[in-house]
Amino acid sequence: MSGYTTPSDTTLSPRSPRFRDSVHHIPTPGTKVHRPKRYEPLVLNIYVVGGTALLMICLGIALEVALRLSNERNGFSVPEKNVFSFLSTQFITSFVPTLLVVPLSFFWAVADWMLRWYQPYVTLSEGKAPAARSILLDYVSNVIRLTTLYYSFKHRHWLINISTLTALSVIFLQPLAGSVFEILQVSHTTAANATSIRTVGLSATISQLNTFLASAGYADAAVYNNLQDPPFIHGGWSVAQFTAPPGSILNGTLGVNTTGIQTFVNCTKPTSFQTTTLSSSNVELQANFSAGCNGSLSLNPGNGPDQFSVEAASTCAPSNQDLDFQPVFFWFYHLTESGDSQGTAVFCQPSIAIFVVETTMDLNDGSLGNCTIVDTFNSTNNVTGNPLNGEAYNGVIFDSSNNTYISARALAIGSAVPGAIYQYASDQTGGIESTFDDPDGFVDATTKIYTQHLSVAAQNIYFLPANETIAAQLTSNVSRLFIDPLLAHLLSVLFICVGITCLIVHILHQRTRRNLWLTSPPGSIAAIVSLTSRSGFGELLLPYDDEARMKSNLAGLTFRLDKRTGAILAEEDFDMMDAADNTTLLGHKKSYSLSPLSRISFKENVES
Repeated sequence: MSGYTTPSDTTLSPRSPRFRDSVHHIPTPGTKVHRPKRYEPLVLNIYVVGGTALLMICLGIALEVALRLSNERNGFSVPEKNVFSFLSTQFITSFVPTLLVVPLSFFWAVADWMLRWYQPYVTLSEGKAPAARSILLDYVSNVIRLTTLYYSFKHRHWLINISTLTALSVIFLQPLAGSVFEILQVSHTTAANATSIRTVGLSATISQLNTFLASAGYADAAVYNNLQDPPFIHGGWSVAQFTAPPGSILNGTLGVNTTGIQTFVNCTKPTSFQTTTLSSSNVELQANFSAGCNGSLSLNPGNGPDQFSVEAASTCAPSNQDLDFQPVFFWFYHLTESGDSQGTAVFCQPSIAIFVVETTMDLNDGSLGNCTIVDTFNSTNNVTGNPLNGEAYNGVIFDSSNNTYISARALAIGSAVPGAIYQYASDQTGGIESTFDDPDGFVDATTKIYTQHLSVAAQNIYFLPANETIAAQLTSNVSRLFIDPLLAHLLSVLFICVGITCLIVHILHQRTRRNLWLTSPPGSIAAIVSLTSRSGFGELLLPYDDEARMKSNLAGLTFRLDKRTGAILAEEDFDMMDAADNTTLLGHKKSYSLSPLSRISFKENVES
């Protein structure tokens, strides 16, 4: 019969009259030569994929752990500021995350590309695949991933769809990783060592009164110049001096447990007070504070409208108490412009107490912070023990001296302290007269200035030089490496989700490839020709056919991989042809048709 040959020299496949098929004449692999190993890209190796996915999951968990440590430790330390530290800091915050995630992003992008590249062959290995889902399927050349998502959804290639979505999500790895670390200037506390240079002990030079004169001068200057407490003084506290560890510290404070002496002036207002004008040159002030504790002062208004002084309150002290330790009376007098006399007195009985305190020092200006009592001070010394026995110097009244310089210092102290108090009272809102009118006005003013005077003096009269290392807490503004919580959570979730998703996708895709046997990468023209040259359906296609024409010429065929040879086979889908004929009979315009050459071959084959 014309156009048909016997099976011994078959030119047309008995399975289809539309194209030549010489696949059956290909020797079975392994009969003459050893069958090559199956080709498996390294990127799709399940151990490589599993290792990379496990690394992603571990990175996600590690990032969450690092975030928690960052929150607990107030960030991570970075090198001090210099050229090299700047470069290293930038390297840590920018380059390291990028270097870490770029290879991972690239790996999953390549792995996704390989899955899309393999998908037509996977479909062929399943058998009876129409041309649109097999040899015409192209997931690789689609630059726009949305197209891949559309066609993979249309063809129900769910693994490709999920893999593409995952490959799109890894794009966010680099911007997230590049922003997750940040350098901030924060207050950070670290353990350090300080040197205590003072210890409790009674000074041997107290009788020279230099210390009291200096403190009186500071109290006086503080009123006129609005000065704050000097270093190691805070209110009524005077603490043992200490030095900070060496090094440049930005806006730092040093916290220590050290010895602190607290001064109490115990000032009170009189229970009764009387101003009596005896004559134009004699005014008498009388004050009563309690039973047996009273005092009086005579003064001459002609010496000025504003007068002040201090004297020992001997009537309120034990009979055998030295003058240096006796309580004192502060006297204040003012003559108004209308000629009225105003006067008052304040009774003060200083005392001290020694404690172990917790305090801080500002390293910028040396100012002392709040003092918190930690424990009582139990060390034996000559302040709490013999000879002072815990008594406090009044700091303004002293035993008489034959030394004219010491006497002059005593006079200056006795004038400077009450003068500073009077000036402070004058600076209050409403002036001096409002302070006299306030029942507690001079008590408050005396308590503030007198406390400052005795606290400053305590630095040198109750402390002696020493050298001792003590534990400290150094708090300063430093550069710290932080992890942004929101970005860290997002990046961690992305790491873990990508790792788990890709691992599942590749495990399932490996199962779908179990019937696929490719011995070389199917990317070269030679590799594709080796799979299709003996299949015959190439005669239906011309080099200048576009995709629509190729789809039309291959209509009615299904494709599969031959399990014996691995070649791509095409077969007539007679169910589709019958369906096409039936739809023609029903009046549909579309019908299945063969090319003229195929129709002749098909007719001759049927007749034979």
